[in-house]
Amino acid sequence: MPVTKSAKKAHARSLKLQKRNYDFKLRMKMAIKKFMKNITKGVDVAETEVQALYKYIDKACKVGVLRKQTAARRKSRVAKLFNTAKKNK
Repeated sequence: MPVTKSAKKAHARSLKLQKRNYDFKLRMKMAIKKFMKNITKGVDVAETEVQALYKYIDKACKVGVLRKQTAARRKSRVAKLFNTAKKNK
């Protein structure tokens, strides 16, 4: 446990940031999971859903939860799935 006053503040701050990072990551992961589930079921996926998913990925990248290239890779995979699903219909 932290002893000094500054260490206590730093610990509190790290817990707050940890929760924030977890929230961004969870929101993104759940959106991806929902998207994948709809694609595999064969449900029509609107382009607005893809844009919403991009928004979650970009936000996670912006706050530092994901690296830039990781975000680009995930967006690329989502676009690829979306385009193949759209082509197959």
